[in-house]
Amino acid sequence: MSSDQYRRKVQQHQKEIGKLQQEKAREAKKIADINRKIHSASQAVSRTTSQSTLSSKRREIDRQQNELARTEKKIADIEEKIAREHKKVSDAEKALAREEEREHRERERTRQRAARENDRRMADVTGQLASHDALHNQTQSVLQQLMLLPPRITVLFLASNPVNQQQLRLDEEVRSVTDTIRKSEHRDAVELTSCWAVRPGDVLQAINEHKPAIVHFSGHGTDQDHIVFQDDDGNAKLVTKDAIVQMMKACSDGIRLVFFNTCYSRDQAEAVVEHVEAAIGMNTSIGDDAAEVFASQFYSAIGFGLSLKNAFEQARALLMMEGIAEDDTPELFTSSGLDSDDIVIVRPPETGGGA
Repeated sequence: MSSDQYRRKVQQHQKEIGKLQQEKAREAKKIADINRKIHSASQAVSRTTSQSTLSSKRREIDRQQNELARTEKKIADIEEKIAREHKKVSDAEKALAREEEREHRERERTRQRAARENDRRMADVTGQLASHDALHNQTQSVLQQLMLLPPRITVLFLASNPVNQQQLRLDEEVRSVTDTIRKSEHRDAVELTSCWAVRPGDVLQAINEHKPAIVHFSGHGTDQDHIVFQDDDGNAKLVTKDAIVQMMKACSDGIRLVFFNTCYSRDQAEAVVEHVEAAIGMNTSIGDDAAEVFASQFYSAIGFGLSLKNAFEQARALLMMEGIAEDDTPELFTSSGLDSDDIVIVRPPETGGGA
């Protein structure tokens, strides 16, 4: 029997003692009432001269004395029960103490076994660490060199230019973006992967395959919150904002920025930041020149390790410097609780010495 079971037995016997003591108190109260009745009848006997009253009171005294004897006998029985319950409490408490001591010894043995096992494992680990020292020394210099490199990211450029829509200069846009990335400080940290004539199914395939940090949509958009992809025949196929948001929700692992370089894409950008850190969209139509200039400078700044906010502002500034009056068209959105000034997608390597 466990210590908890013994403890419950102690509590049960103590509870039974409480009930018996209450019962004894009720019987003791009866004795007081009986004694009052006997005393009252005795007083009446001493005062009466009537033979009939005398006989009646004496019979009442006899009845009360008999009741008194029965009650006293009941109290004696209750006291015996209380004594037996106290004995049971004592026995249960002794058994509880023995069981607690036994459980304590068992816990101590278990603790000692665990300590010995831990010591054995630590000895094994120490031996393994010692055997790995040589390998560690060989790889340490390589790791230090890798730490000086910024993390490598992929920009997935998704282009759609349906044959039955006005043709856009998307090839010039991707060429300009590629050139500015190549000229950036951390050019080896940014890989641009482009997919052309994109159909809806191609987007999911490309994201799963390339696992990009940035997804860049380039092409047409409508003022009804659609992005224009292509069907199997190369014609326009409209995809709704809700579908785009659902796709980003399903594929958001690893994606930090979605760049909609398409007309009327503000609402899409605002919606997808529920699932990614940031998004850029256009609040109205945007011309080919503006789309190319804005995108090329944005990725150039990203490649120099600037924050998302700085890259966005530099790209807007270049539109103004080029005299392209569309600098208010792009809009930047961030997920709730994030500051675009704190978001750095290509983080520069840490520099500085250390012992």
